[in-house]
Amino acid sequence: MAQFSYRVRNTSGGILEGVIDANDIRSAMDKLRSQRYTIIEINEQKTSSIIKVIGSLLPFGKGVKSSELALFSRQLSTLVSSGVPIVQGLAIIEEQITSANFKNVLAGLKQDIEGGVSIADAMKKYPDVFSELYVSMISAGEVGGILDAILERLATYLESAEALKGKVKSAMTYPIVVAIIAVGATIFLLLGVIPQFANIFKDLGAKLPLPTRILLFVADILKRYFTVIFSVPIILFFVFKQLYKKSESFRYRVDEIKLHIPIFGVLSQKMSIAKFTRTLGTLVKSGVPILQALETVAKTSGNKVIEKAIFDARESIREGEKIAEPLKKNKVFPPMVIQMISVGEETGSLDTMLLKIADFYDREVDDAVKGLTSMIEPLIIVFMGGVIGTIVLAMFLPMFELTSMMSQG
Repeated sequence: MAQFSYRVRNTSGGILEGVIDANDIRSAMDKLRSQRYTIIEINEQKTSSIIKVIGSLLPFGKGVKSSELALFSRQLSTLVSSGVPIVQGLAIIEEQITSANFKNVLAGLKQDIEGGVSIADAMKKYPDVFSELYVSMISAGEVGGILDAILERLATYLESAEALKGKVKSAMTYPIVVAIIAVGATIFLLLGVIPQFANIFKDLGAKLPLPTRILLFVADILKRYFTVIFSVPIILFFVFKQLYKKSESFRYRVDEIKLHIPIFGVLSQKMSIAKFTRTLGTLVKSGVPILQALETVAKTSGNKVIEKAIFDARESIREGEKIAEPLKKNKVFPPMVIQMISVGEETGSLDTMLLKIADFYDREVDDAVKGLTSMIEPLIIVFMGGVIGTIVLAMFLPMFELTSMMSQG
């Protein structure tokens, strides 16, 4: 699959530019023409092998933002419920979207659906955009004749998931920014200011105190091996990322450790439970069979420990057990979650109970994040203030001693 940059004119006369994926230039032109574009210019993008390798390592994909997908789901739900045919609905939404990649995806969906392919099967061709969860729910909506309701639930689910991630990101932004500024200030002092003071001390022939000698030694090491010191963590990060992506056992071990890290482990567990219960509740409410729903939930859980627990439970349920019992055998899920799931099974309201658990844990995550932020912020400030204060004190100690010697002389 190659990439082609294009410049086209749409039906209303506007000029659009973007990039499209296709096997060859003819296929790219056919795709653009199927969207009723008049091609002005199209060229294959040449990418060197090294750039491709680097691109595969970087955390950027060809997917669509959750917020965009949520908006798309809500818009399509409104159009379908109003009696607009699905292909026409996709065309209407396509006209409003600014993302070139998403436009290409919708164009491909229209072409496949017009050719007789089901909506779910058409979406399966774009796994970077439509997750397995999304496709499973769309499939259930098609079979049950409730596609508009399913799309509405998907929009709500995506908005809730995005809101949860947004809370964590916004809460951690301030501590991260403070830490970056403090580290930058420390590096500036060590590389820019300390060497100047070292020359002054050398010219004066002063005997340097131990803290000052240690500081000068650290500054010298940082100056000599600056590239190595800062490149090694980056290399280790990419190696870790590749191992995490390719080694199942390594990923399982890392995810297990994540759940047991003090303070952060509890937060990670609560986020995973919120995601598990909301996803399963949404699937069950949408009419997806429980075994298929559990398989989808396991694959989208984001944690190998929880994924294994769900797959183990799925096998037990296949043999006739209820959901709560096999989940109880794993220590991942708190007793309250197990009890509420059991009550949901007994009363025939499993989907409602799962969504209530998700709402509860969303609030728990929100409170935990706020508490964590209020604790981390002063700790970072005190720690970095102590580091910078120590540096400043070590720089001025020789001057204090010189001043004392001169006053005695």
